[in-house]
Parts: sequence; C-alpha cells; structure tokens
Amino acid sequence: MVKAVVGANWGDEGKGKITDMLAEDAEIVVRFQGGANAGHTIVNDYGKFALHTLPSGVFYGHTTNIIGNGVALNLPVLMKEIDDLVDRGVPKPKLLISNRAQIVMPYHVELDTLEEERLGGKSFGSTHSGIAPFYSDKYAKTGFQVSELFGTEDELREKIGRICEIKNVMLTNLYHRPPIDEEKLYETLMEYKEMAAPYVCDTAAFLYDAVKKGKDILLEGQLGSLKDPDHGIYPMVTSSSTLAAYGAIGAGIPPYEIKQVITVCKAYSSAVGAGAFVSELFGDEAEELRRRGGDGGEYGATTGRPRRVGWFDCVASRYGLRLQGTTDTAFTVLDVLGYLDEIPVCTAYEINGEVTDDFPVTHALNHAKPVLEVLPGWKEDIRGIRKYEELPENCRRYIEFIEEKTGFPIKMISNGPGREDIIYR
Repeated sequence: MVKAVVGANWGDEGKGKITDMLAEDAEIVVRFQGGANAGHTIVNDYGKFALHTLPSGVFYGHTTNIIGNGVALNLPVLMKEIDDLVDRGVPKPKLLISNRAQIVMPYHVELDTLEEERLGGKSFGSTHSGIAPFYSDKYAKTGFQVSELFGTEDELREKIGRICEIKNVMLTNLYHRPPIDEEKLYETLMEYKEMAAPYVCDTAAFLYDAVKKGKDILLEGQLGSLKDPDHGIYPMVTSSSTLAAYGAIGAGIPPYEIKQVITVCKAYSSAVGAGAFVSELFGDEAEELRRRGGDGGEYGATTGRPRRVGWFDCVASRYGLRLQGTTDTAFTVLDVLGYLDEIPVCTAYEINGEVTDDFPVTHALNHAKPVLEVLPGWKEDIRGIRKYEELPENCRRYIEFIEEKTGFPIKMISNGPGREDIIYR
C-alpha cells in the first residue's frame, strides 16, 4: 500500500515526525520533490536530527530510502548528511538514488544567492540552496541528470560547453562575476559520479516491483500546499509541486496506487520566508508562541531563521487539505498551546469589506484581514496523554472545532516531540 505524507500549509507542520513514526511499519520511504532548502526535524532514541534531503525513514534498519527523480539532488550535501548520521551512532541507511534525478550544481547555488542580492527588498526569501535556478534548468532542459554522469566523456564535455556558454553570459554581464571554468566543472561532475555510484539505480522499476508485491511505501513531501507553484501563494512559493498528486510523478509510480494521503497540520500556524500570512502574530505575543513552539522553538530546520507564527488559519488549512486529497489529518504540536487562557482561531477573511471563507489568489490575499473566533484554553500540560478521551474538555473542543471548520477528519494528534507522543482517534 502506498501512503503519502504531505503538508497542509506553508511547511514546518511536523511532517518529519509523522513520517518517522509511520516508517516503523513501512518498507520503503521515498522523497519525491524539493531539495536541501527545507528540513524535517525528528526526535528519537538517537537524538534530535534535522534531515534535509534524506527521507525520514533512515532511522530504521528495515527501511529502504529512496531519493526520487523529482528531487533537487545536491550530492555533497546528501553525503555530508549521511556521514553526520553515522557519526552520531545511526547505522548507515539503505539508500537508493534515482538515475533520473537531476543534480544541483555549484552555479545554481551561486546564481540563487546573486539573484536574491540583486532583488534586494523584493527578494523571495530564498534559502540560497539553488532550488529555483535548478528547477528552471530542469524545465529548460539544461540540467544534468544523474544518469549522464555515467555516459561518455565526450557527451558530458560537449554539454558542459553548451551550458557554460549560457551561464557565463549571466554571470559576467548581469552579476559581474567570473565565468565558470569548464575543466573545473567537469572535475566536479566526476566527483559527483563517485559519490552517487554506490546508490544509483532505476528506482521507478524498483518501486513498480515493490507495488506489485504489495509492499508498504511512504511518499514524503517537503513544505506544504501553500508553497505549491501552481496552487500556493505565488510567487512566494517553492519551485516544485508540494502536492501528494506529484508524489506519483516524483517517485515514478502510477497515481492510482496512492491509497492514503496523510496531511500534516499544525495546531497553530508557522512559516519561514516571505509571502502572505493572514493570521500572523507580531511583537511579544508572537515571540512567546515562537519561544514555546515546535521542539525547542520555532526556527527553521535548515536556515535557523525565526519562523513567523500565528493563530490556526481554517481558511488556508481547509484549502490546503482539499488540494492534497486528504484522507487523514495529523494535528501536531497541540501541547504547545497549553499556556493560553484563550485561543483565537482564524475562521474567515475580510477582503475589502467582504467576508469570505474561500482561500483567494495572491493579489486578493495580500489585502485580507483575519476574522477570529476565540475558544477557551485548557491551561494544562497534555504531554504523556495517549487516549483522546483523557484530553481536557477544552482541548477536545478545540480539536473538534478545527475538524468541523476544515471538514477533514483528524485521525492523529501529536502532543510532544517524540515518536511515542501521539494519540490516535
């Protein structure tokens, strides 16, 4: 059976924990999109980890972990991530890399950084990981596929020459930087070939065989619905689709094989980077939630940047859950809200004097103000509770209110950072 674990909102919803938890019963975990520009934080018996490219199943010896063809593959970053795990006592994971995955090149990272600097105050809040230039090249058909590392030297050098001709025009004329050295780029690709060689295979064929045998497969997405380039808060989005539907493409399996979509949703809102965020908090109120939130505070797993935080947004969450094709909602970090006497919830938007509960396009979203309903808090520490009926009454009322407003069943409730901190309904 194939399940997808994806995010409902801006990312940072707690997908890493949910995937890590579900991976205990999975045989294969697949990252199907995105790159090292975001991270999944996981707390387990080995310690606390921020994974960036590796799938969240790497802590289980029985799990095969796959980097799918839809991923932006930064090979040095991936190798360092593996080494860091092993250095901390985690057994070396079973890993496969799709021969159709494409490679994040050093010039992608450089161009990403230079463009953000050029844009100044109008930048997109990039993590400078090369993601936008990488996906631009992929769809302009000027990217390097892993399989090309194993072709002939003449073919590779000819392509390097063609690509450097394009990139050097930009580097020298737009950004006033030195051109790419073709020989050094070839040497870099040969280093990448050596790194990738032990892991590369036809992962789509591997997964096809696994599906036929009825194996349990988890598809793991990065970021959330509102960062999708088509359906999100464009242009403040990522560069690959964050939707479960893309899991079929980014992993290379038939779409009808995805039987369950577990969409992760925070009990409050948070986001890294720029873009519309209607229920956002500011000042002391925001700092208090940020300090108490997540696991050790609301800070980006990759960048360490303070996350923007706000009240739960029913409008954005219902939209995100719908786009994902959600069968089950996983509701995370509920324990964080235990300090509040009252908990506001954004149930609608006011845009130019009109109230709506439909999520609008970006130009309208920029004018939206939150319509809030206030629920009573529960003022208790709920960590350690394992049965839904043992939660405080006001805590259950909060969950059921969110469930009613979003229209999707909350099946899992996370009330702490550890694997065991979960309540099933």
